[in-house]
Amino acid sequence: MAEYRYDPAEIEPRWQQVWADEGTWEVSNDFSDGQQASYVLVMLPYPSGEPHIGHLKVYSVGDAVAHFHRRTGRRVLNPMGYDAFGLPAENHAIKTGQHPRDSTDIAIAEFRRQFREWGMSIDWTREFGTHEPRYYRWTQWIFLELFKRGLAYQKQAAVNWDPVEETVLANEQVIDGRGERSGALVEVRQLKQWFFRITDYADRLLEDLDTIRWPEHVKTMQRNWIGRSEGAEVVFRCEELGIDYPVFTTRPDTLFGATFFVMAPEHPDVLRLAEGGEHETEVREYVNRALTDDTQLRGDVDKEKTGVPLGRTVTNPVNGEQLPIYVADYVLMEYGTGAIMAVPAHDERDYAFAQAYGLPIRRVIEGPDDELPYSGDGPLVNSAPEFDGLHNRKALEAIVRWLEREGNGHSSVNYRLRDWLISRQRYWGAPIPIIHCPACGAVAVADEDLPVLLPDVEDYKPRGRSPLATAEDWVRTTCPQCGGPAQRETDTMDTFVDSSWYFLRYCDPDNDQAAWDQKIVARWMPVDQYIGGVEHAILHLLYARFFTKALADLGHLPDDVQEPFSALFTQGMILRDGDKMSKNKGNVISPTSIVDRFGADTARAYILFIGPPDQDADWSDSGVEGMNRFLGRLWRNAAEAADELPDHPIPDEINDDDERLLRKTHWAIDKVTSDMSERFNFNTAIAAVMELLNEVTPVKRGDASPGAVRFALSTAASLLFPFAPHVATDAYHLLTGERVWEQPWPDADQAWLERPTFELVCQVNGKVRDRAQAPSDASKDELLALCRQAPRVQAHLDGRDVVKEIVVPGKLVNIVVR
Repeated sequence: MAEYRYDPAEIEPRWQQVWADEGTWEVSNDFSDGQQASYVLVMLPYPSGEPHIGHLKVYSVGDAVAHFHRRTGRRVLNPMGYDAFGLPAENHAIKTGQHPRDSTDIAIAEFRRQFREWGMSIDWTREFGTHEPRYYRWTQWIFLELFKRGLAYQKQAAVNWDPVEETVLANEQVIDGRGERSGALVEVRQLKQWFFRITDYADRLLEDLDTIRWPEHVKTMQRNWIGRSEGAEVVFRCEELGIDYPVFTTRPDTLFGATFFVMAPEHPDVLRLAEGGEHETEVREYVNRALTDDTQLRGDVDKEKTGVPLGRTVTNPVNGEQLPIYVADYVLMEYGTGAIMAVPAHDERDYAFAQAYGLPIRRVIEGPDDELPYSGDGPLVNSAPEFDGLHNRKALEAIVRWLEREGNGHSSVNYRLRDWLISRQRYWGAPIPIIHCPACGAVAVADEDLPVLLPDVEDYKPRGRSPLATAEDWVRTTCPQCGGPAQRETDTMDTFVDSSWYFLRYCDPDNDQAAWDQKIVARWMPVDQYIGGVEHAILHLLYARFFTKALADLGHLPDDVQEPFSALFTQGMILRDGDKMSKNKGNVISPTSIVDRFGADTARAYILFIGPPDQDADWSDSGVEGMNRFLGRLWRNAAEAADELPDHPIPDEINDDDERLLRKTHWAIDKVTSDMSERFNFNTAIAAVMELLNEVTPVKRGDASPGAVRFALSTAASLLFPFAPHVATDAYHLLTGERVWEQPWPDADQAWLERPTFELVCQVNGKVRDRAQAPSDASKDELLALCRQAPRVQAHLDGRDVVKEIVVPGKLVNIVVR
């Protein structure tokens, strides 16, 4: 008997070469065949170093979906790109002197090599990196379109400033209040920054969540981030400086209970208000310290309340009282206007602050007892005569109307969402295409002058300004409007900008006349299935949704493309011994080591079999070996059957083993199809193929005909193809001579799913006492009679009263006795 040896090192490169030579996974934008389009997209990776186990998981999920869609009759777009700008490459350049472009391109080459080695069914003709001028040319064009429509603008904003590095730091670069690299205490500075006006779209971003098929927890995260709330905006005036400070409150009924006024450390006027006062130095130190703290901890009710007086007061518009102003870290800039009226009798945080600093506490809503703070409802007290005695909910509306008449406030809707700050005083990013002219102000670069190329610099380290500022010849230019001397903007764009539209460029990546052709985008968009980590559930997805809506409003997308991603799937993490993998813990699994030892199919299939793909799963070395044995067994059985069993059709007259095998095969088809189409239960789909293989091995197949055996084995390979494409392709080809990816997805014959009989479970008082073969179409009365006739059931019924009889058709009968 021949020896059949499964050798992924031979099988996998052979089929990869076929797919590469023939461009198997490439799709054109010619839709003349009328085939249904399906856009399957995995979030583009950041190319740093080499792919990790998380990349293998998420792209295995995406590839399984893409293969299933192709074989169910759809033209599938499954592209690849790289989120290539950003800090890691720039930090590497600062450390080594290697240009970020060079280190990024090296990383991309490694990603491309491994993705090909994994056998991912990617259309490589559409590949690009966001750092390529052919891409960021259009990123700059989108910026200018938003700028021309007032959706991109500049304003002063508080930033983290590293006094040693002389640069702005992102929040993730601040560790325990110190710069990540320098270790210096971070300070706050007010700098002019570029923003996108995403708040203009807050309501639509909320409302349209109901139109997309996303996990509910992701929708909830987005709703909470947008944070819509209704209330009133009330104006408090600092008479000394002649400045009005609006405050948003959901509780205007408590205005008469305000006894002090608090500003967030990020508020742009905090340092101005403290300037020249006795607390100026203390305020500055407090602000610098507060801005490095975690915002969630700052707002925690139980956190000790701290603050510093600013030496100024504001006027409460409802009673003319002068309220002292404090800066305190429990107030966040992201809520309202970054300033609050403090009502300590009716707010827990305000109460704790007032107690800590000996400030007045005035009750304005009666409650069932004297305990404070009281956040419930009741009649107003200690307010104006016209409001005292009114229930606070009625008084709330009356007070808002009164404020509006007096010109001191109005009803308002507030959002937690803030405009998107996109400025980065860094090198490795897309230059912002703006020219600053002394006479004309901020002027857009002409479309024909795009892209504004990123200049080469000798020093990537910021020194009080963006590294681009050192490229003086590049900075100096002329104004497009007046022709006078001007300077280029030296800030670069946040990398979130690059990843907020890349899915549109994939549709038409070689277009050098436009960012995309609208007719082509209309055929592919929105993305049918988007796949990626839940860590991007808020910002990336929110920004992509904003871009899509804004571009549609500007006439650059079809009107019916209002959302970028119709459906979203978020995958879980791969753990090691219950912990998240990290180099520090020494528990990282390298995809390369698994592929080199067992092959890509084993790595892909195991990572999908390890558990439901939307949940975290713990890695097991023995589990990988088990998957390798399963794939080897499938291939060996296929090779043996192809060589030794005649290629005959299934006979018209089948025996019991044929019937058993055919029923199991169609059951597997039905199970895998359901798991693939209704939900992403890849783990149970693979388990179903394992069950089928167990039935068709020589030990179990019995006297099944060669035709039935070949059919079962080729079907097993066909069903396994989305998860282990190389071995499934080879096994299917050995058995049929056909290419499995060119074959339609198998259909389950319902006739083989219906059994003439089933095993009826017979229970007494909920305990199984016997089993009986019952006709599949038996009535409830017939099932009950069969159960009563079962010998071991009769023994437990003898002489006892029947209280209840429960019949579950097709499954069981339970007789309750006493």
